[in-house]
Amino acid sequence: MRTQAEHFRNLIPLVQDRYTVYALDLPGMGYSQIVPGASYDEPAMRDAVKRFITQLDLRDVTLLGESMGATLALTAAADLRERVRRVVAINAYDYAGGIARSSLLARFIVTGVLAPGIGPTIAGVEPKAIMRAVLRGGLGDTTALTDDYVDELLKVGRGPGYPVVARAVYGNLPSLIAARSRYPEVGVPVHLIYGERDWSRPSDRQANRRLLPTAEFIQVPYAGHFIVLERPDVPAKVLNDAIRLAGVPETAA
Repeated sequence: MRTQAEHFRNLIPLVQDRYTVYALDLPGMGYSQIVPGASYDEPAMRDAVKRFITQLDLRDVTLLGESMGATLALTAAADLRERVRRVVAINAYDYAGGIARSSLLARFIVTGVLAPGIGPTIAGVEPKAIMRAVLRGGLGDTTALTDDYVDELLKVGRGPGYPVVARAVYGNLPSLIAARSRYPEVGVPVHLIYGERDWSRPSDRQANRRLLPTAEFIQVPYAGHFIVLERPDVPAKVLNDAIRLAGVPETAA
């Protein structure tokens, strides 16, 4: 559950000539502060995104998110209609099972992290080989997972307090599922992007298409859950085409 700015490092260079880009470390992740007792459910994370946008007084914003960030982009847009112009939601993480659908290894790790008693210990132990194997379960092209990226994630994961965050985020999947009820409130153009091999099932994707009937739907052949790592050209084209057609500057967060 590494929702941090470095995840978008392959995408940002493809759009930064046309957008002012803000890449976020969500609360408790990346190099954001870990606050004891903080909530990591969907409403709390959404509030953090909204505070970022409103405190910087950003307008004409395009919100792009992947996985959990895709759900947050949609729900934040529902709350910030006067500030958000467009949403690009990639492999929205809003279905039962989540990463546990990736592989037997991922299911074992998530179950262990959430287990009473031993959960915090398991959350704090991340051998590089295990981390790499779990993340590869989210890729169609496993060569997209580079050693330096894995090392960055491991560095963050060894920070004090991070195991508590990891357990909280895994445990709050039900709040992300519940957040789907907000999708019909999004009143701006939406682009739903899914990897053909994403952990979501076709039924999950079709359910979101019904909630967002006017959204553009893109399915990327052979791609997995982490599209911005293996196929950053796909969301980049969506973003750059939006600028080209509109002929006006936008802000991407």
